[in-house]
Amino acid sequence: MTAQPSLSRRAAAELVGTAGLLVVVIGSGLKAAELSRDTGVALIANSFASAIGLGLIITIFGPLSGAHLNPVVTLTSWWSRRTGGEGLGGREALVYTVAQSAGAVGGALVAEVMFGRTPGTFATQVRDSGHLLIGEVVATAGLVLLIQGLGRIGRSGLVPVAVAAYIAAAIWFTSSGSFANPAGTIGRSFSDSFTGIAPQSLPGFVGAQLAGGIIGLALAALLYGTGTVTRTGAGLGTRSKSLFGRGAKPAPVDGASAAKAAYETIG
Repeated sequence: MTAQPSLSRRAAAELVGTAGLLVVVIGSGLKAAELSRDTGVALIANSFASAIGLGLIITIFGPLSGAHLNPVVTLTSWWSRRTGGEGLGGREALVYTVAQSAGAVGGALVAEVMFGRTPGTFATQVRDSGHLLIGEVVATAGLVLLIQGLGRIGRSGLVPVAVAAYIAAAIWFTSSGSFANPAGTIGRSFSDSFTGIAPQSLPGFVGAQLAGGIIGLALAALLYGTGTVTRTGAGLGTRSKSLFGRGAKPAPVDGASAAKAAYETIG
């Protein structure tokens, strides 16, 4: 059995991974706006860069922490454990959420500095219309359903590519632009840019994301049942299985070693 990383290492992976995600999302938005005045062109560039960056970050940090990068995903893991599966305990979920939020803010500040902007300037783009909140519910519900569904059908190895592809699509098919991440939403409030969101819009967006997470979990239970779940991270599905299909690994004590089992390469 592969030794599990300590909680501190997993928290560090969540912090650095989420920071990296915000650097990619905000940085690509700043670069796109800098190079083109066409909003559509800028959004294409931002969505592609965000999806590619997300997929790579999940692949890199998945073996350490499961690469949740998102409090909603972490809460689904916690709920899976409470309902008889395996996932994060309450303390682990709290540590992950704090690390993700801190990482998101740090990543936003790094992106601002990298482009020669004054860090710590709050966003002014208000996003509080009802249709935008519905878009966030849909985006987050779809993300949770995707992660849970792939895990429950034993296709965990597809999660990095599938989540990246979903986010690229959801940026376009949702009215809100698919933030779908409370930590990321908080981080974006620290960037007055193309991808920012004004602080006064945070309660509505975060509430919509939490509602979407609950709906996604309910849909996963309805469609796939409530079978044993070992992990529900953004970088990992729910079965302790080799990414390359070399057979099942021993069931780990908690979700952290499940992450390593699912991401092991052929050795």
